[in-house]
Amino acid sequence: MNAQQNVIEPAETRSVNPRIFTMWLFIVSIIMLFAAFTSAYLVRKAEGNWVEFEMPSLFSYSTGVLILSSISMHYSLLAAKKDQFNALRMSISITFVLGLLFLVMQFYGWIQLVEMNVYFVGNPSGSFVYVLSGLHGLHLVSGLIVLIFALVAAFRLKINAKQLTQIKICATYWHFLDALWLYLFVFLLINN
Repeated sequence: MNAQQNVIEPAETRSVNPRIFTMWLFIVSIIMLFAAFTSAYLVRKAEGNWVEFEMPSLFSYSTGVLILSSISMHYSLLAAKKDQFNALRMSISITFVLGLLFLVMQFYGWIQLVEMNVYFVGNPSGSFVYVLSGLHGLHLVSGLIVLIFALVAAFRLKINAKQLTQIKICATYWHFLDALWLYLFVFLLINN
């Protein structure tokens, strides 16, 4: 028997891109944070002293804007896969503008809350709405920063069919933020 026949080849190691792994760790930590807050919401609501109110109408419209931003983000990824650089830059730009519009609409949604006499203090149900929407808004700002970096990379042609990691991270994080808001919005509509 030949000595070479007895040599066992090691299995190919699979590895995850460290940037993608970091993004997923960040997403998991955000999920845990919002799971804790929504659990606290339900526990506090069960204790009583809970004033019910309608969600601001602007929150519904801003939800639609965020869904549109997810669609444009998806087109960004498709454009990158096809090396359609102008479409990539345009789609990222549209996503960014829609993200900003969402934040502005959320702010005006808070103004609607104040007009309905729902304040940050004095009513636990109102406080939770401000905290949940505010924390999501803060995370959306981080998503806008990720979008800026992707847009700069797109203009430098560093995102293309052979270099998709950055746009994949960007798209995954953006879609996650959109899904998170949909969860929060439905949660607040059902439990308010």
